[in-house]
Amino acid sequence: MPAPANKPTARLSYLDRMRVRLAGRTALLQLSILGVTTGVIVGILMLLFRGAVEYVQFQLLPGGDPENYEALPADLRWLLPTLGGAVLALLFLVVKPKRRQGGIVHVLERLAYHQGHLSSRNAILEFLGAGISIITGQSVGREGPSVHLGAAGASILGRRLALPNNALRVLVGCGAAGAIGAAFNTPLAGVIFAMEVVLMEYTIAGFAPVMLAAVSATAITQLVYGAHPAFTVPEIAPLPLGELPVLLAVGVLIGALSASFNGGSVWLARKLRPLPLIARFPLAGLVTGLIALGVPAVMGIGYDTVNAAMLGELGLVALALIVAGKIIATAMTVGCNLPGGLIGPTLVIGAAAGSLAGLVVALLFPEHSWQPAIYTLVGMAAMMAATLQAPLAALVALLELSGDTLLIFPGMLTVVVAVLVSREFFKQESLLLQLMHARGLNYRNDPIAQSLRRIGVAGVMETDLQTVPAELDYPGARELLDSGPKWLLIDSEEERRYLLPAADLARYMAEHTGESEFNLVKLPGRRVELMPIHLQATLQEAYDVLQAQEADGVYILRPGMRSRVLGILTREGIENAYARW
Repeated sequence: MPAPANKPTARLSYLDRMRVRLAGRTALLQLSILGVTTGVIVGILMLLFRGAVEYVQFQLLPGGDPENYEALPADLRWLLPTLGGAVLALLFLVVKPKRRQGGIVHVLERLAYHQGHLSSRNAILEFLGAGISIITGQSVGREGPSVHLGAAGASILGRRLALPNNALRVLVGCGAAGAIGAAFNTPLAGVIFAMEVVLMEYTIAGFAPVMLAAVSATAITQLVYGAHPAFTVPEIAPLPLGELPVLLAVGVLIGALSASFNGGSVWLARKLRPLPLIARFPLAGLVTGLIALGVPAVMGIGYDTVNAAMLGELGLVALALIVAGKIIATAMTVGCNLPGGLIGPTLVIGAAAGSLAGLVVALLFPEHSWQPAIYTLVGMAAMMAATLQAPLAALVALLELSGDTLLIFPGMLTVVVAVLVSREFFKQESLLLQLMHARGLNYRNDPIAQSLRRIGVAGVMETDLQTVPAELDYPGARELLDSGPKWLLIDSEEERRYLLPAADLARYMAEHTGESEFNLVKLPGRRVELMPIHLQATLQEAYDVLQAQEADGVYILRPGMRSRVLGILTREGIENAYARW
């Protein structure tokens, strides 16, 4: 009879030991080092993306100003986005459908269904597609593509190192934080955005690496673009308490605008989804172009419009047209699934709406000293918060963009009111999650799923086992038991294997002293049915396998080596790990 196999976990490589440590919840130092590395990668990606886009805009737009779409002749204002949509359609048609998804919604999908594994091919297409969208004046921002590129860079790093999926999810959050921090020069807002919008959870182990990633990515971009915030904010004076009712009204207005924007975007996404790409993308560009004939400010990212609103340079009619035009153009862009971000346009909408409300108040009550910057900034924060249902990220962004703590008080009131109006009165949840639902997807984020996703199987697997053949002679069985394993993994060519407590074999041998051969598959004992799973898997993945296969446990395999079993994990082990952590 063949002799028992050696213990499969006797010698682990350095990388395997690191993976096992990262699978638990004590690898803060390793995650922090990976966070810094991720931030540097993301910072470089942001420089490449922004530099490539702005270089073309410098060559294309009058005066070499990347925001100067307003100076284009009328015929180019409608022709440029329409042709841009056609070019994008042709580009996407030569790509397989599974490679066409991008932006923050795609990142959420990969986190929900693929444990944060993002493809480099999708990222390359997003780089090209979003770049073309921005250059041709579509009503999009660069934050969504930046988050996708940052998350993809982090995911590729994690997959190259074959890190466990719970650590990979943290790296994706690092990539998102670094992207937002680098895009706006707001590292703290990047951290909160990653936790509140992308990962949708706050953990101690996640904060340190995500913070380091945001800081390092922002530092990389500051080396080239400087430490100035994305917007030019004038000096702000304290707001009189008498204007709090006005801010309350602004919050109600922004909440209603956000609800109309979210609802319209999702409705268009469902209605236009059956249209072929060759029709959808040019249609989005045409709508933007036609609106731009009368309201050229709807084209492009629109940060120049935000700056003009803060300085009080826009009148009532102009602000009203920008709000209406930007909502329609962006909703059509989102509905047609054109590559590009939606955060930037929401900031423009909120800024124009806030400034409009403040200007109306100034006209009705001339005794008030109107400060357009305050209403513009709180409008931006309120619109972002209500659209994404991310109040904390919006407030932190408001603080970092303005650099003035005087805005916290009015900002909190406006943001909370806008979120409540959108969510409670209009029943709107985050636009990102609604767009996922429109695609037939869901983001499971209940407390149990959160807990199981944070722990990798490698961090709690049992390694006190030996792989043994199904039949043993007496000397082989005696030698096996003398080595003192807890579990016996019965070797098999089949995918489904069986686990036997070593105590059951010892008990049987003691009761049947006359037998010289033992069939471990047939002798009485508590056999546990196991299914295979890879070392990077989380407890959630293991639990899903058990539910789908109606098994009692999993055996963990080293990546790329099906014959190398590193450990086992039973259903009871998963439950104990969840209860302990």
